Amino acid sequence: MKYGYLLLLFLFITMNTSAQQTPYELSGKKETATYEEAIKHYKTLSATYPQAKLLSYGSTDFGRPLHVLVLSKDKTFDPLVIRKANKRVLLINNGIHPGEPEGIDASMMLARDLLKSDRLSKDVVICIIPVYNIDGSFNRTGTSRANQNGPVAYGFRGNSKNYDLNRDFIKTDSRNSRTFQEIFNTWQPEVFVDTHTSNGADYQYVMTLIPTQKDKLNPILSNYMTGTMIPSLYDQMKKSGYEMIPYVNSVEETPDAGITGFLESPRYSTGYTTLHNTIGFMPETHMLKDYDKRVDATYKLLQIYIDVVVRDAKVIGENKRKADEETARQQKFALEWKLNDKISDELEFKGYAAKYKPSEVSGLDRLYYDKNAPYTKLIKQWNKFEPSVIVDKPVAYIIPKAWDKVIGLLKLNNVKVLELQKDALIEAESYYIADYKTMSKPFEGHYLHSAVKLNPVKQKLQFYEGDYLVYVNQPVNRYIVETLEPQAMDSFFNWNFFDGILGMKEHFSAYVFEDTAAELLKKTPGLREKLEEAKAKNPELRENADAQLEFVYKNSDYYEKTHLRYPVARLLTDTKLTLK
Repeated sequence: MKYGYLLLLFLFITMNTSAQQTPYELSGKKETATYEEAIKHYKTLSATYPQAKLLSYGSTDFGRPLHVLVLSKDKTFDPLVIRKANKRVLLINNGIHPGEPEGIDASMMLARDLLKSDRLSKDVVICIIPVYNIDGSFNRTGTSRANQNGPVAYGFRGNSKNYDLNRDFIKTDSRNSRTFQEIFNTWQPEVFVDTHTSNGADYQYVMTLIPTQKDKLNPILSNYMTGTMIPSLYDQMKKSGYEMIPYVNSVEETPDAGITGFLESPRYSTGYTTLHNTIGFMPETHMLKDYDKRVDATYKLLQIYIDVVVRDAKVIGENKRKADEETARQQKFALEWKLNDKISDELEFKGYAAKYKPSEVSGLDRLYYDKNAPYTKLIKQWNKFEPSVIVDKPVAYIIPKAWDKVIGLLKLNNVKVLELQKDALIEAESYYIADYKTMSKPFEGHYLHSAVKLNPVKQKLQFYEGDYLVYVNQPVNRYIVETLEPQAMDSFFNWNFFDGILGMKEHFSAYVFEDTAAELLKKTPGLREKLEEAKAKNPELRENADAQLEFVYKNSDYYEKTHLRYPVARLLTDTKLTLK
């Protein structure tokens, strides 16, 4: 009887241990978990360990919710309670590109190991999104990433709408993005990690790293990140056997001529988190290294992130508090950045010799990296970005209630918005769109604008009950300004939210308006002089009767006042208004 009991106990323990093994481990480290396998694994952990809880949020374009596994040593899973207790939150996001699945497998093992060994800290709560692009994870092949060395099969980069979700954090065309923003702004992590796999040159490193661009990050956070956090990551990864290098963003075809920093605008995950004063990282394993090494390197890096956040929990929290306070008081905001190509430093780089040989396809010279010719040498790194467009913040932005998607996204991002209680004529500054460029081909479903030029005009504008005011005195000021200022690289304007204002809704019949225009030139003071001055400056106008008629029309009261007028006005003085 005793022997039978011991046998059953042994079998139970063996089955339980096997149940917590991941598909990656069970496959001999050659396969990555499917979406269903990942969620099943986390459900098992949540049912087994009281320090783990699997939550679900919203939906995705695939119709499934986004899951978040929360690891909390004291079994507290309420983000409000966690923030009041002054704990840090580390958010790890996996599978935004499901063909880059190292983080999916590494996080499954890491969560299990942290729970089994009781290595959670009372000061840090860990949140893990198992698979972000659920849609793409179901589109599973072994060929869509032609240059990648394993695993056997994996998901696809695009989601079910064929969007690259790492370009969707501002425009929010996908439900995935909307739900992620709900998660992010509910948990408000101080540190964010988004796991990836790189393309590009060949070199000796398994892991490369893109941190939040240091010059764009709030200086308090940037000083800690560059002075303390990043050196710890590099030092500890080297000790773990995986020496790291910055992401290899080569100036030329090969890294020999040097690399540049990566400027992640808010369309990217870590660019988006920067708007919220969250330190973000995008670790990129190297596609040509064996899959088991890529997963192992990701596992070790994630563990090091946890160790560093635990070690520096107090200072990270204090830095975030100070950065939020500073951002709420900030007066000037950078909207565009450019690389300073005059400032560089030197970086020790371990690569392979780049050589050329005849192509078996074309017969012409082709590039290859000679693995038998490794080298270690100094290369240049350019990583100093400077603002190229800066704007002074207004007191507030005024947004007509018709632009409901804009209002919804602001609210989703913890922006406090107030409603006008009654109609009001308000003196404000309006932008008129003077010029802009538009892509000739769509990018991620949009004909993206850029190079926006503005004519600011102060005028009294009629607003109505239910229109919105957004005061620029909030910790999320950067999200407010960088989405609502049209010149910003990833502004709502550039992502085509306001394209309706770019077209005229009324015009004229020339043969009728000829007589009206003649009367206007006689009776409108200064209009004739204005036309003659324009003709003197522009010979083409002088020779074009239709263009002259258009000029008169656009300088008369017949021309619609809303054409090219950006609908979000800037309140420049602290005007007393009746607000709900």
